[in-house]
Amino acid sequence: MPQWSFPPFIPYPPQKAGYWSPVTSTLNWCEEDYYATIYSAEIVNALTNLLFMWLGVKGILNCRRHGHDSIFEVAYYGYLLVGTGSFLFHSTLKCKYNQDPMQLVDELSMIYTTCLMCYASFSYSRPDPVRIVLGITLAGLAIFITLYYHYLQDPVFHQNAYALLTTVVVLRSMYTMEVTLRPKWRHTTEEDRLAQQRQGLPVPSKERQQYENARDTKILKTMWFMVVYGLSMFLGGFLIWNLDNHFCTKIRGWRRVVGLPWGIFLEGHGWWHLMTGIGAYLCIIWGIWLRHCLNQRQDEYRLWWPHFWNFPEILRVDSKGKTENGLAKKSR
Repeated sequence: MPQWSFPPFIPYPPQKAGYWSPVTSTLNWCEEDYYATIYSAEIVNALTNLLFMWLGVKGILNCRRHGHDSIFEVAYYGYLLVGTGSFLFHSTLKCKYNQDPMQLVDELSMIYTTCLMCYASFSYSRPDPVRIVLGITLAGLAIFITLYYHYLQDPVFHQNAYALLTTVVVLRSMYTMEVTLRPKWRHTTEEDRLAQQRQGLPVPSKERQQYENARDTKILKTMWFMVVYGLSMFLGGFLIWNLDNHFCTKIRGWRRVVGLPWGIFLEGHGWWHLMTGIGAYLCIIWGIWLRHCLNQRQDEYRLWWPHFWNFPEILRVDSKGKTENGLAKKSR
């Protein structure tokens, strides 16, 4: 045992043949295979997906309980499928694309969920024909990515497609957020109110307009914090994952020096799961809250997020600003 190590120190067991052997996936990460149990090829990479699965169920129940748009409940089902598929894939490392396709379930469910969020972002307030065309287009895109990825069997194609779709959704949502909530962009400043009044148009009272502007500015500030926080999770997880890929030999050596359980904290792909799980959850929460703002229902819902380490929720409130459990839940 190295002199500088500290207890507890459990030496890494040797790798062995597992229940799901042989490995058939096109990718194999830096975590050593079957060192902890014969029933899980990559135990840390598998168990970190439990966060996806828990947050997916939490999001589905939240949508049903508080009446959020059904597209977001479907998105949470996709989010849950991502975690479940990834759990199964990392547990087995099986993928022949036509036999035991755990890798495809893991990776393609990310594409489908992002396409759902893309539909939610671009379909709002559009006429039915536009929604139908958009839905068919996104479904066709998802099918094309599936078939082309099956043909190429190149994970880089999947990663680039996912990054591009995510970028489109985030930029579109940023634009919608600013136009919807920033008083100067939606023409709800005091000057705008007076101009409308001079034209004989119906306008809210000065007090009501000031209240709405202050409310929406506060919401916008919190949303931007959520966006920065979520993107930091995504990019930070991506950085750790890439360090894990490029310095795998060194990192494996460090793990064996510090032993278990400390070596678990050097599993970079596991950190990718945790950080992207948080980032994706924040993205869906952001979408739900933004949809309620688009529907002018800011006073009917609150963001519950007392601290940044909590997992936020969008809760329905009554006329007194209280949630169904009777507690006042104010947005940040």
